Amino acid sequence: MQQFTNEDLSILKEETLYEGFFTLKKIHFKHKLFAGGESGEVVRELLIKGSASAVIAYDPNLDNVVMVEQVRIGAYAPNITKTPWLLELIAGMVEEGESPEEVAKRESEEEAGVTVSHLMHALSVWDSPGGVIERLHIFAGKVDSRQAKGLHGLAEEHEDIRVQVLSRQEAYARVCDGRIDNCIAVLGLQWLQLHWQELQQKWQDAE
Repeated sequence: MQQFTNEDLSILKEETLYEGFFTLKKIHFKHKLFAGGESGEVVRELLIKGSASAVIAYDPNLDNVVMVEQVRIGAYAPNITKTPWLLELIAGMVEEGESPEEVAKRESEEEAGVTVSHLMHALSVWDSPGGVIERLHIFAGKVDSRQAKGLHGLAEEHEDIRVQVLSRQEAYARVCDGRIDNCIAVLGLQWLQLHWQELQQKWQDAE
């Protein structure tokens, strides 16, 4: 079975439609077809977001997860959901010159007031690649959930963040019943449900 690569897609033209917090481009491209030959010109709008890091902040001693709650304008949909305040993993955008690991540690302190140790890569995924360029890097890190409390966030970034500590079982139950319904949190908590015993073995006695 033939496997296509980057070389099988050609960018014909790029137009910048908007530059702000994110960048919106119109991309003209063509690509090879499974049946053979090549497509005609395809035109798509593409939102350029870059990369983001998220942290599954896990306390192996108490079997807790540290999460953050904040308002998300993209979840304001009165006919679909009850609230745009979402319970999420600690997360942030990767800025130029930063590594995803550095962002994971920085955001843990900024958003939740916790220090993460034993940071390990869990998975990296594309977020809605049909119209968005964003690579999500999800890490697991050891935290002391007893230190996680209060309100956090940077005023200059209009952040208003409340820390919540949930048992691992409760966090996963909220995924299963739909109360946690944003993709990064769902992916991270599902990963934790598969790997929590491994993390406990590695981290419970680790400094």
